[in-house]
Amino acid sequence: MNRRLILVLVASCGMAVTGGLAQAQDAPPQKVAVRSADDLPRHSYTIEGKASEFLLSDAPFKAFMAKVKADVEGDLAKYDIQDKATLQQYLGLLQSVAMIEGRLDDAAAYVEQIKSVETKESKKLMAGHVLASIIAGRKAGKDQFEATFKRELNARVSALPWTVVREDVLQARGRSQIMRRELLMGSMAAQLDPVVAQLNGQITNEIAWPLVSVRASVDVMLDLQPMIAEVYTTIIDAKEAGVAPAKDIWSPNEIALSDKDVVKPVVVGIWDSGVDVPIFKGRLFVNAAETMNGKDDDANGFVDDVNGIAYDLHANAIPELLHPTGEMTNDLTLVTQHTKGFLDLQAGVESPEAGALRAHMGAITQENVKGFLEDLSLYGNYSHGTHVAGIAAEGNPGIRILPARITFDFRMIPTVTPSVEQAKKEAKAALDTVAYFRKAGVRVVNMSWGGDRKSIEVALEQKGVGSSPEERAAMSREIFAIQRDALDQAMRGAPEILFVAAAGNSDNDNEFAELIPSGLSLPNMMTVGAIDRSGKPTSFTTFGKNVTLYANGFEVNSYVPGGQKMKFSGTSMAAPNAANVAAKMLAVNPELTTQQLIDLISAGADPMPGQEGRFIINPRKSVEMARQAGNK
Repeated sequence: MNRRLILVLVASCGMAVTGGLAQAQDAPPQKVAVRSADDLPRHSYTIEGKASEFLLSDAPFKAFMAKVKADVEGDLAKYDIQDKATLQQYLGLLQSVAMIEGRLDDAAAYVEQIKSVETKESKKLMAGHVLASIIAGRKAGKDQFEATFKRELNARVSALPWTVVREDVLQARGRSQIMRRELLMGSMAAQLDPVVAQLNGQITNEIAWPLVSVRASVDVMLDLQPMIAEVYTTIIDAKEAGVAPAKDIWSPNEIALSDKDVVKPVVVGIWDSGVDVPIFKGRLFVNAAETMNGKDDDANGFVDDVNGIAYDLHANAIPELLHPTGEMTNDLTLVTQHTKGFLDLQAGVESPEAGALRAHMGAITQENVKGFLEDLSLYGNYSHGTHVAGIAAEGNPGIRILPARITFDFRMIPTVTPSVEQAKKEAKAALDTVAYFRKAGVRVVNMSWGGDRKSIEVALEQKGVGSSPEERAAMSREIFAIQRDALDQAMRGAPEILFVAAAGNSDNDNEFAELIPSGLSLPNMMTVGAIDRSGKPTSFTTFGKNVTLYANGFEVNSYVPGGQKMKFSGTSMAAPNAANVAAKMLAVNPELTTQQLIDLISAGADPMPGQEGRFIINPRKSVEMARQAGNK
């Protein structure tokens, strides 16, 4: 199950799916310590029939929900869960139960608990206003509900500091404009019905628990989406016209090199989903021993690796550096338009593409949802690596891009079943890729991707592998260890290369969640979080002990295949902004060691206001430091 997608859709309905503890208390000694996601208990449930139909049932769903509630409350009583993101998930489920049961005052009480553990100011400020407006509307009576709800929501959100909550309001408005029952139920049917049928209704909490949040959305939030969009549009129009935008601190610190600044070209690995190489003509790595003839001329194991290497979904070496689009349900042009429309809606941009997407979503049927969502996912794989490469290369005539393509799955239910055999192939591919980087003289590698043990366990369940949750957990540990250890070994064995990893986009702790490469601790790797241009941490950025450096990852403009540009957001964009700085430093001073790169990037970074221990990369300052170090 693509749990992340389900939560995105629930969040699209404007409800908080997270909660938290009112205060961080010392754990009673009898509680069981939880140090990672793997320490969390597993629960099993039985549901009858299709998940999408069970979701809307009466007595069967209520009985199921009662068991979920008991399990969640039991876990909170028994386990010492210090991870805030996990606490928010657990108590958010209890909030959803309260909403379904009509106990809105109880649900509202969770809002204060959410605020007490939320570290991001914008999320803390935005928490609970829709729910409070619902309560006010219901107290006013049925005839006055709509007017009261709108008035209350407008008053509450209008009073918030616009420069702090702008991103959140724009994104909430965009989601509300496209959220429909057909989209939500179509996603449930596509993701869950086949899995539940294969498992004969025996599912774990990873699949079962999100159903509670979705039911709360269906019962309470869906009908409010047009009203929420209307209110937020009114607020946005007023604020954008009357409030000065937040000061851009990122752009003034960017630096572009000229040809004369480049002492020596620097090879940068773009370890990603593939690159449209013609866009970067003249700034590509070239393997002079290879020609495009369908043969492995230099006998290195890769056919036609003139500019880089690639692996397919099964970790087999292939020559194509750009992900193909032949499996799209719809025309590439239309999917490109839908992608831009979605991005524009999230950014509050009124464009023809945004209007077309709203119209498309207004007419979408439940049966067409799967193809629509998988097309968007496939386009993401198709475009991601090119976008990342463009960011890494911006303003640097001395860069030489070396694409190393990984093929990621775009299906709602995984195509490949996780296994030890497959993990060993992927491990070998990682080792061989880094060996290729070393032989090519790569000095910087960008890694805007990641994985974790939990996703393997979920995929095993989706594919019907394993006789019990415990067996799947054990299998996932073995598979994950193979992948993690190989990646660690490969990177650690290339000390001359600086590996730049994206922190992640799940607003969680990368160590607790066992994220790789993000959560690895290596002397030649830095993990980068995302800020917007004003220096504010984005709502999505993952955090952790090793996430101390941040770069712009919000609405970053760069190339997509074909040569046009789009604005993407994510730590996937923040990481190549950091890699960009490292590459420029090496272009002006190729003698810098990996440790010197890290030291100068850290020394040049500016403290993040109000965030002790976090720093914003300053490209201009660090590049100038590198230049001065080379002149000594």
